[in-house]
Amino acid sequence: MTLDAWAARFRARFAETASPHSARAYAHDVGFLVAFCGEHGVRSPAGLSHRLLRAFVASRGAAGLGRASLARLLAAVRAFTRFLLREGAIESDPARALRAPRSRRPLPIHLSEEDVGRLIDAASGERDRAILETLYGGGLRVSELVGLDRDDLDPRHGIARVRGKGRKERLAPLGGSAVRAIDAWLQARPRGGDSRAVFVGPRGSRLTARTVHRLVKACAARAGVDARARPHTLRHSFATHLLDRGANLREVQELLGHKNIATTQVYTHVSLERLKRVYAAAHPRA
Repeated sequence: MTLDAWAARFRARFAETASPHSARAYAHDVGFLVAFCGEHGVRSPAGLSHRLLRAFVASRGAAGLGRASLARLLAAVRAFTRFLLREGAIESDPARALRAPRSRRPLPIHLSEEDVGRLIDAASGERDRAILETLYGGGLRVSELVGLDRDDLDPRHGIARVRGKGRKERLAPLGGSAVRAIDAWLQARPRGGDSRAVFVGPRGSRLTARTVHRLVKACAARAGVDARARPHTLRHSFATHLLDRGANLREVQELLGHKNIATTQVYTHVSLERLKRVYAAAHPRA
């Protein structure tokens, strides 16, 4: 079987368990690898070598790929070669010794509690307010928000069942403000269209992530808050405000649905930076 055929099989298998975003990204990266191998006369898994893979990564870096994108590229290459090894297409893993570039993770952009309030107050209509309240109240990803069905909601207990990365489910608390906003929206929601979806557009079809991005950007402009605000900014704000008010890291990890606590630890740096600014402004010896 050719390398291209193995790549197609890998893409289909990976898409069964990964999120749509990850599936697209990995398919894109593995496609580049197959094309690079073809240019170097390698058209079967047996021709893969550590030197060839290292040259491929270097070529993508020379093409202008950033460190974070290179790290994802390496993850895709490793996943592909592990797949080939499991399937018996190769006898050893040529990507095992590949090193990912070290990248300093930028601190996530978050809003103050006051700015979040102004952003939500800038919403026009019940639906938009419910969207903003739900993003912030539950710390949801935009994909989790648009994927919400009415059956996922438990307003009595103030929770929602959401499907996160890797299609893993978790229960997310929404809070009283979000529950009331969702209830107001569902009462005002036009009849017809996709009856399962919580959030729909004017024609009744399930809302898209792109529409939510535009909504948050427009509300940020009206509210006069950070112009870089996006749906994920509300998730960052959710985590930061919880830590500021005494939640511990493990609790925030659980609420965000992070598999690895290292992903959550970035928010401790955000809180530390805030504390340092408070100290510098208030302490007489700062």
